[in-house]
Amino acid sequence: MVTGRSDSPQLGKADEPDGRPTVFVVDDDVSMRRSLTNLFRSIGLNVLAFESAQEMLQNKLPQVTSCLVLDIRLPGQSGLELQNELSKQNIHIPIIFITGHGDIPMTVKAMKRGAVDFLTKPFRDQDLLDAVVAAIERDRKRREAEKTTASLQSLFDRLTAREQAVMKLVAAGLMNKQIAAELKLAEITVKIYRGQMMKKMGARSVADLIRMAERLGIGANRDPLQT
Repeated sequence: MVTGRSDSPQLGKADEPDGRPTVFVVDDDVSMRRSLTNLFRSIGLNVLAFESAQEMLQNKLPQVTSCLVLDIRLPGQSGLELQNELSKQNIHIPIIFITGHGDIPMTVKAMKRGAVDFLTKPFRDQDLLDAVVAAIERDRKRREAEKTTASLQSLFDRLTAREQAVMKLVAAGLMNKQIAAELKLAEITVKIYRGQMMKKMGARSVADLIRMAERLGIGANRDPLQT
């Protein structure tokens, strides 16, 4: 369980981890934190609320589908500075900025850095809920894509060096005969490596294998592993 300020347990305490999406809230206005916490919990979301960027950074965040509702003007580190710090730490939580002092330069800077929305106080509850639902769906898709890529990378890493080389050349569009010439192997040997590689990767067709290679970022050139 992750907690925020001990003097505001209702605001800084997440529900027990249960796989449900979590909304992180960072706002120095206690009444706003309370309002947002109640709003998000009303639609079944877990909530973690903090009064400052520093407080959020000091906590170990749960690894669940999430988004961050962030006030742009905060004591100490600003919302923009927190956005930058999260990026440096390779934390890619979709961010929705809220502010009572919004201006065009801040909005442009926040959006260029990857914020998904920017709402000016006072805003309608439904507008914020719509933004949060969209941000959570975006994070869910990102996490699924990363999980798929990690799984494919694990399979690729288990291939032998020859099998990896064959996969790269198949993904680059070469035929068995061309791959054999490239690797200085007999064509029948290439066919054996290719069959083993396809089976290990779980590829049902060349098109399937090419999609896997694209996700892994391989096969765009003809530079197989040297063995």
